[in-house]
Amino acid sequence: MDMMTLWHLTGWEFAALAFAALLVGFSKTAVSGANTVSLAVFAAVLPARASTGVLLPILIAGDVLAVLTYRRHAHWPTLWRLFPAVAAGVVVGTFFLMWADDEAVGTSIGAILLLMAAVTVWRRAADRAAQAAVDAEGDPGGRSGRSERSGRSGPEEITSRAGRIKARSYGVLGGFTTMVANAGGPVMSLYLLSAGFRKLGFLGTSAFFFLIVNTSKVPFSVGLGLIGAESLLLDAALVLFVVPGALLGKWAVSRINQRLFERLVIAATVVGGVQLLVR
Repeated sequence: MDMMTLWHLTGWEFAALAFAALLVGFSKTAVSGANTVSLAVFAAVLPARASTGVLLPILIAGDVLAVLTYRRHAHWPTLWRLFPAVAAGVVVGTFFLMWADDEAVGTSIGAILLLMAAVTVWRRAADRAAQAAVDAEGDPGGRSGRSERSGRSGPEEITSRAGRIKARSYGVLGGFTTMVANAGGPVMSLYLLSAGFRKLGFLGTSAFFFLIVNTSKVPFSVGLGLIGAESLLLDAALVLFVVPGALLGKWAVSRINQRLFERLVIAATVVGGVQLLVR
């Protein structure tokens, strides 16, 4: 595998990777999708394809910490609906990696993320406009009440036909992007936001989702030569920085209101998409 070992890194390169690992921990317990910045840092310091193999175990460590923190808030009906589609996306992504180069991978995923971010912003603006119209007419115990209840107990729309189609579409795309570039975070962030998740439900559901999905990717990554003894040695040195990042995220998330949380997630998605396009 074409990659630098721990011993070939300069001090500045290791510091950059350590910061990226800290950001992984923060993103897992605070602003999901922010780890696309980590993806860009790893790809800048290490060979792009090899960087995905180094980053995967660090992401799994962050997922474990996120599950321990938000395990009570996962919405399992959403997870069960997503997993079959995600599995299909991972298989497609594995075949794609067999022939695609770094430029093709980065360009395609970056364009997809920016498109979905735009659609999500448009949808949420339309939903707010519709809610404002309902509120102006008066809605005692109606749509406003349902919206608040769904925010606490999980989205109701996943049981509808449109909800199932959307879950499958995002699931396939999420599986594909997470396999080829560890970039599934923004995809699933946009899906969970569009489905109406509040902060804790969002973080709990995404924590279990990525722990299961990232763990399932390990055999594929080993088979593709992306994970080996050299990459695991580097992971052992970097994983220590995930813990303080996760603790910082846990401290910060209680101080972020819902509107700001949503804006940060979308902003992180846009930044990640741009980075993938230009790297």
